[in-house]
Parts: sequence; structure tokens; C-alpha cells
Amino acid sequence: MQVVRTIPELRKIVDQWRKDGLRVGLVPTMGGLHSGHLSLVQTVKSISDKTVATIFVNPAQFAPHEDFDTYPRDEKTDSDLLIGEGTDLLFAPDTEVMYPGGSDTTLNVGKIGTLLEGEFRPHFFSGVATIVTKLFMQCLPDVAVFGEKDYQQLCVIRQFSRDLDIPVEIVGCPTLREPDGLAMSSRNRYLSPEQRQIAVSLSRALEIAAAKFSQGIEIEMCEMMAKQELLNAGFDSVDYIAIRDAETLLSLTYASTSARILGAATLGKTRLIDNLSV
Repeated sequence: MQVVRTIPELRKIVDQWRKDGLRVGLVPTMGGLHSGHLSLVQTVKSISDKTVATIFVNPAQFAPHEDFDTYPRDEKTDSDLLIGEGTDLLFAPDTEVMYPGGSDTTLNVGKIGTLLEGEFRPHFFSGVATIVTKLFMQCLPDVAVFGEKDYQQLCVIRQFSRDLDIPVEIVGCPTLREPDGLAMSSRNRYLSPEQRQIAVSLSRALEIAAAKFSQGIEIEMCEMMAKQELLNAGFDSVDYIAIRDAETLLSLTYASTSARILGAATLGKTRLIDNLSV
């Protein structure tokens, strides 16, 4: 696996691949890799000729009170994992490369960025959209793969790629889970053993609420029961449990063809998110 840290180095290698007629796939990450990330690499390898992974902890995605300084960083371990999956190229820039002095342009993703996560992290989706667009422009991949665990993020990326006519195919991959059902996340390592036992209640509460909704129970009742389930299990707070249109994340209507239940809750100092198809 080649490792590059500057945009010219990245473009030189990808340009040669393109001249050779090869299909290029991209897996953007913030590091702290786990099996969920590696499944994205495996998916890219199955649909591309060359695989580029990126590691960059994007400061624009973090508010001042969030965990930017403590977010997991271990490039050696991450690199070894990527090598094990046969990744061709790792792009691991520093902040000055991604946000050179005077950089002041950001993306506003509109309504979808103000819902759910956007209500509690109003800075977040602008930061995501800006960095992902930069990575698309720097690498110019044919396809990019993202996990459904961050479902709203996937919806946002699909929308701005479509709205801005960015010629990158966006592929979503199913959430990978631990044997007990907890969604894999870099932040799971923050949990104490006791908190880890409680954390699985998030996926279970979503499963129960989805089942009740499918049985015809009103949305508000399903959401309320799931919130109470989490508080009873030991979560400190619940930001939201919401059953929404799977495409727009707006409230369900008769025109909706599919639904998604999404949740976010805090356990100690760790904020966990999850979602399921309904």
C-alpha cells in the first residue's frame, strides 16, 4: 500500500490509474478503524480496480465541546488493517493540506442538514459536506462507499452529490454489528465495560419500536416507548428517536415508499447513534 500526504501525490497516482483505464473506488474515514470500515474497503474492492482509503479527523465536524482532541488516532494500526484488506493507496493529509491558510468556503446542505442530527449538531453536516466534496475533487473517484450506520450522513452525501452534479457513484453499505447487536463505531471504545452492556439497548429499542410500528401502532407512541426504554436501561439522555421517510428524512406521508427509524442517545460521555430499516 502506498501512503501519500499531499494532493499532488494523490492526483499523480490516480491520474496514472485513469490513463490505464482503471476504475477507482474511495473509502473516506476518520481513522479509528474497525470491521465496519474494513467491510467498506471490501465492497470497494469488489466494484473497483483500485482502492483509495483516506484518514483525516476533520475538525469542521466537531463543535468546541465535542471529542475532537480525544478522537481515536492510531495511523500505524489503521494502516496495518488497510494493508490486510489489500488497499492500494492511503491518503493521510494533515489539517494544513486540507484547510490551507485562508480557506473559508463551506457547503450548506439545506433542509436535510437541519433535521435530527442537525438539530443537535448544527455544525456537523456542513463540515461533512465540505470535506467529502474536497476529497471527491482531490481524488476524482468513480465510486465512493459509506456505511449506513451514519444513515443521515449518507442521505446528505447523496443529495449534495446529486445537486452539484458530482460524477461519483455513491454506494451505501449495511451497518456491521457486534454479536449482541450493537452497531460498530469508533466511539464504542470510549465505553466502560458496564456502559458497553447498556449500549446494546439502543439497537434493541429501535428493533422493538420498528416492530410496533409495523403492527400499526402510532408513530409518536413507538418513538416515546423507545425513548423510555433507553432511559430505563441506563442511558443518560435521548436526543431523538424518529421514524421518518427513508429518502427525505421528513415525516412519513402517504407518498412515502419506505421508512427508517433513527436514534441518538448519550451514555456517560459517549453519544451513540443507530438506525434500522422499517
